[in-house]
Amino acid sequence: MRFDIVSANPKILDSSLTNGLISRVSSKGLIEIHMHNLREYAEGNYKQIDDTPYGGGAGMILKPEPIFKCVEGLMSEREYDEVIYFSAQGIKLKQKIVNDFSLKSNFILICGHYKGIDERVIKKLVTQEVSIGDYVLSCGDVAALVFIDSVARLLPGALGDGESALTDSFQVEAGFDCPQYTRPEKYKGMKVPDVLLSGNHNNINIWRNKKATAKFKKIRKLNKS
Repeated sequence: MRFDIVSANPKILDSSLTNGLISRVSSKGLIEIHMHNLREYAEGNYKQIDDTPYGGGAGMILKPEPIFKCVEGLMSEREYDEVIYFSAQGIKLKQKIVNDFSLKSNFILICGHYKGIDERVIKKLVTQEVSIGDYVLSCGDVAALVFIDSVARLLPGALGDGESALTDSFQVEAGFDCPQYTRPEKYKGMKVPDVLLSGNHNNINIWRNKKATAKFKKIRKLNKS
């Protein structure tokens, strides 16, 4: 699986892409990540990549020329399943959508900056706008990191325990994972629930589903309030 990241400030992702799960999955040869600095595709002495919006208004807009030059250059070299732009107006990145993306191979990820990008980029190049939540980020690079992490961990061989991804929150029927405990059995006056010590796997599964469902309903209720 290949990710080509188009960014106005690639250094934002340097540490995150060279540590943790993404780095491990990359070292296994399961994914490739290629960074593309927009300024390298800009013209003029100042390599300008942004400008003021037509019609007035606050903020700066990423210019179309560098993005088109970068993305069209990449598309001339190989086929891409998706060209994604991270936007507050995009579809919500939920687990089912992540599962679908994990079955694809090549992605171009366009990271917005400042106030946004020229609409002509979205109309001509972008196949999917994706949002990671109802809030505003200073740049799309953070969203790109979330996207890569959520997709890459689902690839066969990405995790040490192959079952882990299948039992994560939102993969299970209840929606959330159940409460988890490990040693010691007692800590600061708090004890591991007896059912988890019983060895009765049927009762344990019933307890886990019940707790996960209760947490799911509670959080969904809070999110609606």
